[in-house]
Amino acid sequence: MSAIDEVKQRTDIVEVVSQYTTLTKSGRTFRGLCPFHSEKHPSFFVYPEQQSWHCFGACNTGGDVFSFIMKKQGIDFGEALRLMAQKAGVTIPSKFEPDAKRDEKERLYQINEAAAQYFHNLLLNSPAGEITRNYVASRGLSPKTVTDFQLGFSLNSWEALKQYLVDRGYTEAELLAAGLAIESEAGGTHDRFRHRLMFPIYDIRGHITGFGARALDDSLPKYLNSPQTPIFDKSSSLYGINLATAAIRQQNMVVIVEGYMDVITAHQNGFNNVIASMGTSVTEKQVGAVKRLTRNVNVVLALDADAAGEEAMLRGVGYENTLDAEVKVIILPRGKDPDDVIKEDAKIWQNLLEEALPIVDYTFNMVTAELDLTTAKDKSLAVDKLLPIITEIKDTVRQAHYLQKLARLVNVTERNLEAALRRIKPSRGRRRAEEPKPEAIAQAVRPVFSSPVEEYCLALLLQHPELKALSQGPSPEYFENSENREIFIAWQQVNDLSSLKDELDMAIWEHLDYLITRSLPPNQIEQKYANCILRLREEFLRGLETKRAAALALEAELEGTAAELAKLEEQGIEVSVQLGEVFTQKSRKVRSKGAEK
Repeated sequence: MSAIDEVKQRTDIVEVVSQYTTLTKSGRTFRGLCPFHSEKHPSFFVYPEQQSWHCFGACNTGGDVFSFIMKKQGIDFGEALRLMAQKAGVTIPSKFEPDAKRDEKERLYQINEAAAQYFHNLLLNSPAGEITRNYVASRGLSPKTVTDFQLGFSLNSWEALKQYLVDRGYTEAELLAAGLAIESEAGGTHDRFRHRLMFPIYDIRGHITGFGARALDDSLPKYLNSPQTPIFDKSSSLYGINLATAAIRQQNMVVIVEGYMDVITAHQNGFNNVIASMGTSVTEKQVGAVKRLTRNVNVVLALDADAAGEEAMLRGVGYENTLDAEVKVIILPRGKDPDDVIKEDAKIWQNLLEEALPIVDYTFNMVTAELDLTTAKDKSLAVDKLLPIITEIKDTVRQAHYLQKLARLVNVTERNLEAALRRIKPSRGRRRAEEPKPEAIAQAVRPVFSSPVEEYCLALLLQHPELKALSQGPSPEYFENSENREIFIAWQQVNDLSSLKDELDMAIWEHLDYLITRSLPPNQIEQKYANCILRLREEFLRGLETKRAAALALEAELEGTAAELAKLEEQGIEVSVQLGEVFTQKSRKVRSKGAEK
């Protein structure tokens, strides 16, 4: 999950707006005097389900929680984001990062690239690398695979890499910063990786951020990773993501395994949508990174079938809500990992993929496997463990399905479980008057609304610079999502894509990268762009009309003034006229297509 989405998820727009104006609940909305202009009659509405707001008075504008803070405090997006992140307990990178800091990161990418080339050359050509070459061959890896993943070999030496890099102008301080060297007790430095098979770890942009390393003897630990650095964070890294992105988007499916060799063997056998979490647990940051690759992506977990892997599966249930998609689990044969299964028979692996269990079913199996469901005690244990998981399922049909399943398992009525379910839910959603602690806020998961049409339109603009020359384009107000609006406004102001990031807060960069690399149809770009603008405008106007109609109904119910009713009705007429223009344009396009046929 991106930092922006995390802030949104931890922030209640009603609580934020209530700091500036008194809100009164009315049905599913909240209403109050507009905090942006002076008025006697409330024209300001907050919609908690959409986490949005709108003023139907003098402002006649709206947006999300970020735009509210920006407008109220007169600050830009980055400042609003950081202000809210601080309250929510979320760490945000700074847009105003000193040039020296950015230069340092670029330097670290360069030093990692130099180290990777050095290790790779040693594996391919050095006499000392023969044992490692034999090991790689014994694992069934082809020369092409070794090159694709740029596998390498580190000498059994304390200073070989250090000397190589220092000779090329890098300092010992830079080696330490990159995690390639360690300070010795005597005050000097020595190589971190010695006598190991080296796995460069890339980010989605193709930068080498760190390394994984497997011991070639009995040295411990068997696997060693780069430490946390300014460019490497194991909890957010996904091994193989640079090579898997295209396949993941094409297939709309990602398979997450645990180890480096699992990924490499899978890719060599044509399963190019496989990536690794580099550990037994899949972190929330990694889930967020997967979601940014493609919306509604199907996720399959294939972690090793040991205790740690099973524990990770249980923790993974909560990520379905983040992904807004069902997560499935491959049941691996005991004692085997994906590498073993694929090498034994790729067809078996394909069958396992096709037979993957929904993660909630898998969790049912895991929880009940060690219980005797003929006893009252174990029935109670099963309910205690599984009912909270069922509570987390957003889809009401799926929730009802698993409630029925649990009722059958423990041989009780659904009514009894439904009563218990209701007792669990209020404790999670109840508001508190006191300032919530960050750890408490983290548990209150709110939906983060994606904007598919906004993102599609932005992706077209970013990937096809020629569209900027067209006379008609979307209005910034069409982008209700603040980060999408920020990207669009920045795009309007720059002359080329290379300088776009300089105009944006760093927290938006990941979302920008997703839009730039998103898969798009290759032809009829101008037509698709024109259609997209129409859809954007239509969505904006329909959303505005829905909110206006609700406000009008409330005014009538509360016997609002004639002036307020007239203003809302006048706004409705204007929106209807604009919607009519949209429908006319769409009809012309339909007739034009028919004529072409």
